[in-house]
Amino acid sequence: MDKWLDQLTDSKLFMKLVALLLALLLFGTVYDSSKGTNDINVPGSEQSEVISDIPVKSYYDTDNLVITGVPEKVEVTLKGPTPNLQAAKTQRDFEVYADLSNVEVGKQRIKLQIRDLSEKLDASINPTYIEVNVQEKVTKEFTIEAEFNHKMVADGYGAGKPVVKPSKVKITGGKDVMDKISYVKAIIEMNKTVSETVNESARITVLDKDLNKLKVIVDQEVVNVTIPINKLSKTVKIDIVEKGTPPDGVSIDSITLDTNEASISANQDILDKTESVKVEVDVSTVKESTELTLPIIISDGIKEVSPKTVKATVKVSAGSEETAVTEVESTKTLEKLPIRFNGLTENYSAVFRDPSSGSLDLIVTGTENELADIKESDFQLSINVAELTEGEHKIPLDVKGPENVSWTAATDTITVAIEEKQA
Repeated sequence: MDKWLDQLTDSKLFMKLVALLLALLLFGTVYDSSKGTNDINVPGSEQSEVISDIPVKSYYDTDNLVITGVPEKVEVTLKGPTPNLQAAKTQRDFEVYADLSNVEVGKQRIKLQIRDLSEKLDASINPTYIEVNVQEKVTKEFTIEAEFNHKMVADGYGAGKPVVKPSKVKITGGKDVMDKISYVKAIIEMNKTVSETVNESARITVLDKDLNKLKVIVDQEVVNVTIPINKLSKTVKIDIVEKGTPPDGVSIDSITLDTNEASISANQDILDKTESVKVEVDVSTVKESTELTLPIIISDGIKEVSPKTVKATVKVSAGSEETAVTEVESTKTLEKLPIRFNGLTENYSAVFRDPSSGSLDLIVTGTENELADIKESDFQLSINVAELTEGEHKIPLDVKGPENVSWTAATDTITVAIEEKQA
């Protein structure tokens, strides 16, 4: 027997077979085909890494409760074998969650948990514990209030009551938050002045009494808002103002207008304090009964008047039986005569504010023969801006024209803005 064993051990082929068998047994012991390569524990290959922005899922009775205090994302630190760590970092197939299935109404401390993570990895969550506020879910209906910047409404226009559709919304939240609701607003953003009705979509904002936004659920977050924009106007009487003294031997019996009222447009504060406009009748040139076309004179701040002119019937009586025969006077309107600046230095610029066009209509009164030769170039309209500083100024209008006729303008005061030129 011993001799037979000695022969086997001396055989090179036998020894090779034994070595192969031992290698196979060793490989079977180390390698398990049911496990992935990531589960092979290689000594000295462990590491730690922080993974940010991991979403947190909450599990609770969403039909009856509202829970606040759960962070949207957290930071997770993983430690373990490099292959397992890199796989978890890349795939992010684990879940951080808050189990709130057994919570009670009120504030409480909850531990965040993690699952679906390789058993070879250790994890720590930052924060580990969170403070949550559990409230009974409440749903109420609120009326929406539209809000906008009234300063963006153009001068001479006013905003009517806004119309919101739908006018009410249902809001859902925790009872403590719902009790804080003071305002439900649809805010319209205006980037420029408006003179026409505004029709815009607006997002709902829910606020407490200190105008802090509240975190609630609104069943319709966007609504339609219509804001009527109308020209502000008022009807006032027209006063007749006699200017000058009638010629010798002439007595003014009456002056009547074809209309006694006019409609004016202005800001509300101007309308509130304006009760009348006026026409001026220069009786110094009236020698017999006549009909005149006169402009309606408006005060500062009034943007528009309608009508712009009226017809005035002047009835006179002579002081003696002999009355000189005179020509009948009539009027002629010269439109949009330019206004010039006098005394404007090169260091300043001037801009017309009222009238913004920098021009005025002039109504000229005279006989038909006198008016036949009248032309626009016969008149010079100007204002003196010498020595004026920066800012807005009201300046008397100066009109120069032929001496044989008279004239009137819609206003005798011009508003300009003076600005210093940039170097």
